[in-house]
Amino acid sequence: MNTLIIATVTASIILIILIALQEQSSDTPGAFGGGASGSGNYHTRRGLEKFMFGATVFCGVLFVCLAVLNLVLPTL
Repeated sequence: MNTLIIATVTASIILIILIALQEQSSDTPGAFGGGASGSGNYHTRRGLEKFMFGATVFCGVLFVCLAVLNLVLPTL
């Protein structure tokens, strides 16, 4: 059980870091209010931005799965 808790905490820390590093605009990180909402600018994710987006989605899914396992396994 201890390893499951450690894995959940690790996934949550990595997820927080990935979300904080993603940028809405080239000037300000998105987590700190960067980018104008509704500006209509569309761009395709490329390179590191695309990798970080995929890693964030993967880490989010992993975190949710680990959290559900933490809820289910102690009751079995």
